Amino acid sequence: MDKTVAKFQKNKFQQVHVGIREFKGNDLVDIRVWTQVQGSDHMVATAKGVSINVHLLPELKKALEKVEKVLQEEKIV
Repeated sequence: MDKTVAKFQKNKFQQVHVGIREFKGNDLVDIRVWTQVQGSDHMVATAKGVSINVHLLPELKKALEKVEKVLQEEKIV
């Protein structure tokens, strides 16, 4: 499977794409920065990002929940 499930704007020229990818027989959650090609509206993936086995998704979710809790406690968000 190769599917982007969410996108959000990082800055004026970059987006973060979150998706599911298959690589060498492994299903991965892929979080990757995409950038706009200069002089075009076309976006391309960069090497900046992370891919983890789908079985680690619960661990990623727990980590993000902890980050959110700390940010809330510090009144950052």
